[in-house]
Amino acid sequence: RDDDDINDVASMAGVNLNEESARIMATNSDLVGTQIQSCKDEPFLAAIPLHKRILETAKKLGITDVPAEVVTFISHATQSRLRTVIEKVTVITQHRMESYKDDEWYEQATDVRSQLKFFEQLERLEKQRKDEQEREILLKAAKSRSRQEDPEQARLKQKAKEMQQQELAQMRQRDANLTALAAIGPRKKRKLDSPGLLAVGAEGLGVCGGSQGGAGPAACRQYPRQKITRVNLRDFIFYMEQERETSRSLLLYRALLK
Repeated sequence: RDDDDINDVASMAGVNLNEESARIMATNSDLVGTQIQSCKDEPFLAAIPLHKRILETAKKLGITDVPAEVVTFISHATQSRLRTVIEKVTVITQHRMESYKDDEWYEQATDVRSQLKFFEQLERLEKQRKDEQEREILLKAAKSRSRQEDPEQARLKQKAKEMQQQELAQMRQRDANLTALAAIGPRKKRKLDSPGLLAVGAEGLGVCGGSQGGAGPAACRQYPRQKITRVNLRDFIFYMEQERETSRSLLLYRALLK
């Protein structure tokens, strides 16, 4: 009857399911019912301290026994969570460090650094002008020889005298420094005569073998320089502000207070 059933597609195609099942079981009988893993299942966190910590928390909830599978599961969950956090914070840091100066689709609208330098230069010039005016007033007070001097005039003379002494001390210090540099002579560069010379270039790191084999710079082996992404506290705060679990957490407020 099974062969005559029009709905039995396998029989109509000439395939006997019983024979195929027996053949599969005979071929892969050692693999049926087993679990295959590509690598050893190693916990990310130390099992003994983690198990102790879980037991302490479980006793508060009335649980006295925690199997080892729970410790392994929590360890893997911690590893996965930490990997996710690191990946997201790394993306945030890379976006922060990305420069658009050389991009043809962007043009600079404002240059805050140049504006600050301009204001600093204005403040420096203003301070220099005030110092020159004060110096002229003090020099005039020091040159005046009036017989009747008020206390303000005496104070200006004393201040002019201190200013002259300070300028004289600065000139002596500058002359002493120049004399010491002249006595030491020009600084000589240290010769690098070691056979294994570490050459640092713009493209990477290379170790040159000196004069071995008579080869020149072509004999230096080039190693690619590893790119380092440095994450700071501001990047981590930005990540916590974007996440729903940490946007209103106590950890975020503590980070903002630092």
